[in-house]
Amino acid sequence: MTVLSEFRMQAPVVGRHGWDASNTTRLVLAGTVIFALLVGANLATPLYPLLQHQLGLSSFGTTAAFTSYVVALVAALVAAGHWSDHIGRRAALLLAVLVGLAGGAVFATAGNLAMLCVGRALQGIAVALATGASSAALRELLPSRPEWASRFTLLASAGGVAAGPLLGGLLSLLPGPTSAPYTVHSLVLLGLLVPLYVLKAHPAISTVTANEAGSKGRMRALAPRLPAVSREARGAFWFASAVGFLSFAVFGFCLSLAPGYFAQSFGIESRVVIGALAGLTLAASAASQFLNIRGKRAVVGGLLVLAASVAVLPVAAASANVILLVAAIIGAGLGQGIAFRTAFNNVAGKVEAANHARIISSVYVITYLGSALPVLGLGWAAGLFGLPVSISVFAGLCTVAGIVLAGIAGRRMGAQL
Repeated sequence: MTVLSEFRMQAPVVGRHGWDASNTTRLVLAGTVIFALLVGANLATPLYPLLQHQLGLSSFGTTAAFTSYVVALVAALVAAGHWSDHIGRRAALLLAVLVGLAGGAVFATAGNLAMLCVGRALQGIAVALATGASSAALRELLPSRPEWASRFTLLASAGGVAAGPLLGGLLSLLPGPTSAPYTVHSLVLLGLLVPLYVLKAHPAISTVTANEAGSKGRMRALAPRLPAVSREARGAFWFASAVGFLSFAVFGFCLSLAPGYFAQSFGIESRVVIGALAGLTLAASAASQFLNIRGKRAVVGGLLVLAASVAVLPVAAASANVILLVAAIIGAGLGQGIAFRTAFNNVAGKVEAANHARIISSVYVITYLGSALPVLGLGWAAGLFGLPVSISVFAGLCTVAGIVLAGIAGRRMGAQL
């Protein structure tokens, strides 16, 4: 089946030639695509202070550029998060890479806030297209290891977001600090197009049904769909979404205003160091996927660690205590990784295969809103009350939310005993 046939949702052609890759190779490819796209979406994190100076952006302008990515991502998840169930995982991932290339090109050449927002929006659409497809592909390739499928999904996602700021800082040392990172990243994405194109793709799980319905039915299959979760998975869905919302509110702060805030608080001028600090929370979250912490108490403990760590962040910055800051950043990432993995795995295990991409995309719709609404509000408040005060209030609200969710998780756990 050619890529064009997949986009048309045509039935697979028996005996089609192509690269019949092993399951291990397919696992690596699916994880690499979402990892690479998230790296590209976060290359700009250490560049924001430089872009603020070059383009005359305010704190609100910086958060507007950041949240344009999240808003587009959320809209695309609603509109196209289920597409890979119908056009196939390979076709969705290939389309995501192409959109990601366009987004990086626009952002790298942007000369004003509007173009920055357009570039970021395209990057958000690319990540949305790949999110459900990669998660569903990993689960299909590991049918007997659903927990490890969730671990790989979160490892690739958190790892990509963590690596983006560090690589952005390193690549900004090349000539053209705001464009060089995207030139290198575009070469990587172009390299991924080759194996995606020649891969002998597995048929989409809904291809036969779509073909039987005719062309109009196929188009209806791609229409936007509101989240619809079975009764058995509903409680797990909303709890995982709430944990994700809180998690990404913290991540959104780390990837938008935190670089400038930390640079000002500690007198840091190196974009590499700024990028490393910004990505450290995500790196700790990715590393937590290797920890063998299981059980219903894991989510309670993870949320409490996250809450306590976030509460310490403004204290560490105000006292200029680097050790305390690093400890708080790592603690927030570890707590988030453990809590979200447990909640994510719970809902993923209760969703039927035919709706996996759509439901997981719906979880991420709410999750990514945490990177938009609270962070945009934080940028607005910083312009009125100042950054230190606004961040202290933001950290306090996140701490309270973490404690409340831990209490809910404890009650759910007690009700199931």
